[in-house]
Amino acid sequence: MRSAFEEFEEQNLKQDIDLAPLLDVVFILLIFFIVTTVFVKETGVDVNKPKAVSSENLEKSVLLIAITNDNRVIYAGTNVGVNGVYLTLKQELQNEKRPLVIQADKYVTTELLVEVIDQSKLAGIEQISLATEAK
Repeated sequence: MRSAFEEFEEQNLKQDIDLAPLLDVVFILLIFFIVTTVFVKETGVDVNKPKAVSSENLEKSVLLIAITNDNRVIYAGTNVGVNGVYLTLKQELQNEKRPLVIQADKYVTTELLVEVIDQSKLAGIEQISLATEAK
């Protein structure tokens, strides 16, 4: 004769939900979101951007260069300096033309900003924007 506990266990086993299809759906959703997400390469440094009334959002496939208040020129987390801007951007433009956004600290000298813009134009950048914060 079977005990009440064994009968209870048998009923619970019969009522279990198969989680395999649920896990399949979760993994498919995860893959979908990973593939459709647009990844933006950040410069890797925080810059105190100036404020502007005319600020607007730009597309996600832009190149980002940061100029810090201690005059470092950063691309993809690496200090490339003014002299490295040309070669770095030239290499990035081999596949396709993309716009450039310069995230310059509000205390950066105009001379340094103009040098970075000049090197960018020499590398083939046609559209250059300055990153600002909305007022």
